[in-house]
Amino acid sequence: MHIAHKAFVVVADGRKMLFFRNEGDEVHLNLVVERVREQDNPPDREQGTDTPGRTFSSNGAGRSAYEETDFHQLEEDRFAAETADLLKKRALRNDFDQLVIVAPPRTLGELRKHYHKEVEQRLAGELDKDLTGHPVPDIEKALIAA
Repeated sequence: MHIAHKAFVVVADGRKMLFFRNEGDEVHLNLVVERVREQDNPPDREQGTDTPGRTFSSNGAGRSAYEETDFHQLEEDRFAAETADLLKKRALRNDFDQLVIVAPPRTLGELRKHYHKEVEQRLAGELDKDLTGHPVPDIEKALIAA
C-alpha cells in the first residue's frame, strides 16, 4: 500500500486506537505516534449481572430464552463510533489529506457505518488486520506488504 508523506494512519480495535503520521515517504514509512487512546472494557461476564429472560408459549410449545446482551461488544462498537467521530472532527479541521485505517474486520465494519463524507473522501486505504498490540516496525511492514 502506498502511504504518502504526512498521511494519517489509524490503527484501532474495539478498545484501543493509535493515531500515526507518516514522517517518511511511500517507500520508507516512518510512522510517528500522535495520539494513543485506550479504554477499559472488561469481559462481558464481568459486565452483565442477570441471566437472559424467558418467555413461555401459551400453545404448549415450551419455553424460549431471550438472547443475552453482549455488553463488551456494545462497548467496542461504541468505541469504534467514537473513533469515527474523532476522524470526522480532524477531517473537518483539515488535519490530514490522506487517511489509512487498520482494524480487525468487525471494527472496520463498525467504523464504516459512521464515516463522514469528508473522511470517506480522504480515505486512501483500509487494512483488515488487528495490529494494535504490535510494535510500530511490524505495523509499517504490514502496510508496505498490503
